[in-house]
Amino acid sequence: MSEIIFVVEQAPEGGLTARALDASIFTQAESIEELHGRVRDAVRCHFDEGDAPKLIRLHFVRDEVIAA
Repeated sequence: MSEIIFVVEQAPEGGLTARALDASIFTQAESIEELHGRVRDAVRCHFDEGDAPKLIRLHFVRDEVIAA
C-alpha cells in the first residue's frame, strides 16, 4: 500500500476526527497540528514495520448550512 486516505470531520463535541477508508484506524484531536501527529502515530501502530504506506492523505469534509 503506497497511500492511505483519512476522512477528517469536525467532531460534534469539538475538535476533529479522522477515519481511514481502507483500514480500521480512527483517531481524534483538538487541532489540525495535533491531528497530523495522531494520524501518523495511529498508522505506525496499525502497520508492521516496512508495510506502512508512504503517504497519508487527509480528506477534509465540512458541512455548511445556509438559510434558504
